[in-house]
Amino acid sequence: MSENHEIALRYGMNPHQKEAKLFSADGQPLPLTVLNGDPGFINLLDALNAFQLVRELRQATGLPAAASFKHVSPAGTAVYAPLSPELAKAYFVEAEGLSELAIAYARARGADRMSSFGDAAALSDVVDASTATLLKREVSDLVVAPGYTPEALDILKQKKGGKYLILQIDPEYVPEPIETRTLFGMKFQQERNSAVPDASVFDLANVITANKEIPDSAKRDMLVALITLKYTQSNSICYTLDGQTIGIGAGQQSRIHCTRLAGDKADRWYLRQHPAALNMKFREGLARAEQNNAIDLWLEDEVTPIEQAAWESCFEVVPTRLTREEKREWLNGLQGVSYGSDAFLPFRDNLDRASRSGVKYVIQAGKSLRDEEVVQAANDYNMVMVYSGVRLFHH
Repeated sequence: MSENHEIALRYGMNPHQKEAKLFSADGQPLPLTVLNGDPGFINLLDALNAFQLVRELRQATGLPAAASFKHVSPAGTAVYAPLSPELAKAYFVEAEGLSELAIAYARARGADRMSSFGDAAALSDVVDASTATLLKREVSDLVVAPGYTPEALDILKQKKGGKYLILQIDPEYVPEPIETRTLFGMKFQQERNSAVPDASVFDLANVITANKEIPDSAKRDMLVALITLKYTQSNSICYTLDGQTIGIGAGQQSRIHCTRLAGDKADRWYLRQHPAALNMKFREGLARAEQNNAIDLWLEDEVTPIEQAAWESCFEVVPTRLTREEKREWLNGLQGVSYGSDAFLPFRDNLDRASRSGVKYVIQAGKSLRDEEVVQAANDYNMVMVYSGVRLFHH
């Protein structure tokens, strides 16, 4: 990458905030290069947070990793794991011919396709043509990665009429241990949060429930949850399965609301794999984003007559809505889910709600005033709960 010490930005957090730029405070070259497009302030906040996340997922699991970011929190994250035909169909992709990195992004994007619309995509590895082709067809604002093959770069430069933002970052870059921030004319300073969760957290002493059996797949999923939470606006809760997030609850003032939000997203993720969803007959020409919206509205229990009429116009054959009982019967098949919290769980209600979304494995900081109550809840549901011993707030 060519050396540069400053990148001019279109504007700051909002269009009326001018004089925006990214620059090197210590006089050293920036580890970031703009290969195409014109970045804004929020673009770079998303890109820098998202790339840290995927780099740490790569370090922790040894697998290609991807993240789909929106408004400085992940909409979805994933490491590579094979895609089932049902999941590929739910994600609007053909699994055949996709590289491992492309599948990681398909999983990250598919975790919450509503929230991922217009995302910042981050990839842990050099972007290949397979991943670039997948990115090109999605509504996305930018991509950040350690590099691009010439073919991938050519594909991505055609996106958005040639204006797609393509960022390249040095994967070996190590920032200074002390970081600063300015707020309301005053400067904060702190030690950077450089801790990367790894398998050592699963030491038997940290498993505090009667059930202590954790398969390797659950350990991977709990690491995905922890590293995702590290870059999610707090309070935050994350449900993971099969190497990817399936529900993220970010930025809520109450932890139970995070748990409910993330659990509801996990339920919708699984309901999107219901045969009735996979076999919907959309009208010809309906864009993927509109199909996503139609599936999402199909899962609503209450809609207005105007909404209903607009929704029905999306289909050649209008699908029947699932009853509450049919939804519950399908959701009973969601099992083996991991659940992570960025801080301790203050009440057992979090695990009561999590149990309804198939949660079996829990990782949280521990050491709340009601630990005994929370451990009892985990035991009541035969969950395995691990204390990470570390809070992962991010603001």
